[in-house]
This record gives sequence, C-alpha cells and structure tokens, in this order.
Amino acid sequence: MAKSSNQKLKILYLMKMLQEKTDEENTMTVNDMIAELERYSISAERKSIYDDIEALRHFGIDIVTRKSKTTDYFVASRVFELPELKLLVDAVQCSKFVTYKKSNELIKKIESLTSNQQATLLHRQVYVANRVKTMNESIYYNVDKLHTAIAESKQVSFKYFEYTVNKEKKYRRNGENYVVSPYAMSWDDENYYLITFSEKYNDFTHYRVDRMSDIEIVDQQRVKLPDNECFDIADYSKKVFNMFGGAEETVKIRFDNSLVNAVIDRFGKDIRLEKVDENNFVVRINVAISSTFFAWVFQFGSKVKILSPESVIEEYKFYLQETMEQYE
Repeated sequence: MAKSSNQKLKILYLMKMLQEKTDEENTMTVNDMIAELERYSISAERKSIYDDIEALRHFGIDIVTRKSKTTDYFVASRVFELPELKLLVDAVQCSKFVTYKKSNELIKKIESLTSNQQATLLHRQVYVANRVKTMNESIYYNVDKLHTAIAESKQVSFKYFEYTVNKEKKYRRNGENYVVSPYAMSWDDENYYLITFSEKYNDFTHYRVDRMSDIEIVDQQRVKLPDNECFDIADYSKKVFNMFGGAEETVKIRFDNSLVNAVIDRFGKDIRLEKVDENNFVVRINVAISSTFFAWVFQFGSKVKILSPESVIEEYKFYLQETMEQYE
C-alpha cells in the first residue's frame, strides 16, 4: 500500500497500538507512537498525535496521561476488565462440550480484548479432575442453532440417539425425526439440554444436545403454552435431577445439620429449612421422582431420611433392595 494511502489510516493504527500495547503497567510516549507508526509507513508529527489522542478520547476510548520524567499514555479501561477475561477463559477451558480446537480459538479471541502484555496472563491451565472434552465440534454449532430457534419461536427437528455397549450410535424411533417446540436451554451436570413443551402430553420434556443429530430449524411456529402454564427454567432444573424425569411429588426429608451446604447447593438459598432438634433439619421439596433422585439421597447414607409421602418411601426401599441384590 502506498504511503499516501496509509496516511489516511493513521488514527486507526494509533487506536490499534494503544489498545494492543498499553495498559496501566505498559505505557507509550508520543515518540514511541511516532516510531511505531513508521512501521506502517506512516509519518506523523507530535502535534498531530496530540490531536488524534484527543479525537480518540472524544470517541470514547479511555486514554490516560501520566506525567513523570516523560509523558506517557495508556488505555485505562476496556469493555472487559482482566479478572472478567480470566473468568471467561476458565469457563471455556472447563466446558466439556467445547473441543480443544474450539477452546483455543475462543481463548485467542478473548485475548484480543486486552493488551498484548495482559493477554499473556490469560494463558491459564485450569485443572478439572477427569475432564473429558468432546471431540464433536458440531455440538458448538448445534447449541447456537437451538438458541436461534428459541429466539425465533420456531420448532426444530432432529434425530436422537444413545450408545450401545459396542459404543455405536443407536437412533431412537428407528431414526425417525423428532419435531419439538423448544423453550429453553439448560446446563446440568456438565451437559447442555434442550427443554421443550409437548402438546401431546401437555408437559415439558428435555433432550441432551450432544445426543441430537441432523438438527434443523422448522419453518413453523412452536406450540404455545396453555394460558395457565408458565415456565421457570430454574425451578424445572431443581425438580429434575440430572435431567432424569419422573412423576413430580412433594417430598419431606430429614437431614443431618452437616448436610446444610449440600441441600443449599442443590435447591438454592431460598429453600426453607425447618429445625427439628440440635442435630437435624427438615425440608419439603418438589422433585421428579427418579433413580437419580434416590441416588442423590443415598450418597448421604444414614444422615438423611425420607419422611413422606409413603409412596416415595416405598419406591426408595425398592431402589435400595434392588441395589443390595446386586451384591448377594
């Protein structure tokens, strides 16, 4: 590119270098800027640099002047602060559904939101025990497609599969397409789930996104919820353990006081805790009764007891009996 053509881009290159090369710990003088612009075959005088800096400030870039032996300039604030970017990088590295390749691409983009020097501080390795990242990059794009369908209130079609003991995909309904009305996405137990409303059953159901294939947005409006039906994704997630559905029941459970954190972690701080004595408390919760709910209760051993209803107590006894029979 000719020098005269590059000259028109001076203020853009100046903005680029200040954003990439400066922060509170790393500054530039006007002489540094003039020398850096020379790399792009752009000549500049000191007065024009001062004028450009003022123009960039009016544009909204937070350029701070610091005077000591020299007059230094740096970009003081950005859309994201460094601790926020670190959180984003950690989230990407910890996400099982994001492939290693896509993780690296996303982190590179996150690094571009700060200075080059601070970007080196984002080269973090968050250790997550037994982390297995997916090799299927299509999940990343499937999630985006499903969000689009929800935003546009459109139905989606897909095939749904599970794995056999030979680790081969086996499609449900003999490979026939599901057509559903999506209402929300949920992140549960390190997996994405699509939550849908079924007009046939007049209830909500869900599907694991990594077990969906051939996802397409259907040019048809999703089924509207009945007038008396409202949907709270947080409430739905609390009731459905690890996204295994079942008949919903109000269950009364007694817990040892040592389990208060586990109960709050599962049901939130709004859960009502009723003190029984110095050692125990009781909660009443609405849950979908399933083997995963019983497994959650079972992990606490003698420190927890289901008090009611009787039907759930009997189901739990049967669950325990079946488990014991595996060892007889």
